Amino acid sequence: MIYDTIAAISTAVGEGGIAIIRVSGPDAVEGISRVFRSKISLKDAETHTVHYGHIIDPTTKEPVEEVLITLMRGPRSFTAEDVVEINAHGGVIAVKKVLDIVLQLDGIRTAEPGEFTKRAFLNGRIDLMQAEAVIDLIRSKSDRAFSVARKQAEGILSKRIKALRQTVIELLAHIEVNIDYPEHDVEEMTSAYIRDQCAIAIDEIDRLLKTANEGKILREGIMTAIVGRPNVGKSSLMNMLTQENKAIVTDIPGTTRDVIEQYVSLNGIPLRLLDTAGIRETNDVVERIGVERSRNALEDADLILFVLNYNEKLQDEDYALLELLKDRPVIIVINKTDLPHQLEFEVVEKSFPSESIVKLSVLKEEGLERLERAITDMFFEGQLESGDLTYVSNVRHISLLKRAKQSLADAVEASHMGIPIDVIQIDARSAWESLGEILGDEAGDSLIDQIFSQFCLGK
Repeated sequence: MIYDTIAAISTAVGEGGIAIIRVSGPDAVEGISRVFRSKISLKDAETHTVHYGHIIDPTTKEPVEEVLITLMRGPRSFTAEDVVEINAHGGVIAVKKVLDIVLQLDGIRTAEPGEFTKRAFLNGRIDLMQAEAVIDLIRSKSDRAFSVARKQAEGILSKRIKALRQTVIELLAHIEVNIDYPEHDVEEMTSAYIRDQCAIAIDEIDRLLKTANEGKILREGIMTAIVGRPNVGKSSLMNMLTQENKAIVTDIPGTTRDVIEQYVSLNGIPLRLLDTAGIRETNDVVERIGVERSRNALEDADLILFVLNYNEKLQDEDYALLELLKDRPVIIVINKTDLPHQLEFEVVEKSFPSESIVKLSVLKEEGLERLERAITDMFFEGQLESGDLTYVSNVRHISLLKRAKQSLADAVEASHMGIPIDVIQIDARSAWESLGEILGDEAGDSLIDQIFSQFCLGK
């Protein structure tokens, strides 16, 4: 399929050492060669070569910018089209001048968000699952999330989905032959055979779905609310986790009056930290709004870090929170262990198991590794160190895998009921189509447009 030629800035806007303008399409080489002055004509250059020269103003013929141009002829490029990447000096003015000249060329227009990756998909360079992994690479909040996305972009999950589809298509083929030539009884096409093939596919889907919760966490992060009464060290804990003074810390109760949000990677686990206002009864109008927002954050949180003070007895606000958080995913963080012991541990241990209680000193930065282990045990059953990075992390993929599994389960149930195999074929085909939608084979235009609209411009 032949498209028009598109161009966009592929690096972040602002000051930097280098800015890259990407051009892709049938007129990329011809167009840029008209405004590129070098010792060799770009049209005669070999693919995958870099050339030094100047972008010139087509009107005045004067040099505008000193550049390096990378030439990649299709299909050996990301989009499978001819691609020219112009490496200019970083800076808003320099890159804008070059882009303006490029967009004045006949046949070249501004790319839409994600259009380069969309062309890679439409041209068969990557499947839809790999394309979505590109978004995850850009948005990764931790090294492990990046590694998972990189593996998906390389096609590790796509291979497993394709193998699943192959299992189902072989089942469909046998059913088709049995319907068309029932007298041959090909490979004893019986209900038992249908059940066996479906069971193989269902087992593989179950193995993939087993990773879904962990994968979703790595992709999106754990929404983590830091709660407690005023002045127990919530903001200090957040500052220790983020390694910066994100939250204001004072001895005055009620200093934090709103929910402060920050991403942090803790032992490879991305946390979306929410430092909340101390929960207590107050007559201060502003603080009361902050307390209400803190309560709302509790409702939405995947994990709650409930901070208590090691050197103070439990107070009314502590008792209220202990009762409120009994059935929630909570880790009790007992702070200020560098001070004399006053806290009634037995009260806390009655409500929460010992593995959910972590002692640390924010002041001395001691005990952070214990908190890391407690979170890993809670969300990953202690297996985060495993080298297997085959996680299903995308909500769309999870939903379609569940749909495919249900269709296969319906086929098994129908075979038990003695329903004719041409009816069972409908369920098997539905499973095959659901798996195909993950890869993009069965995806509609509206879904494809919606997915690629999430990309940044130039990607």
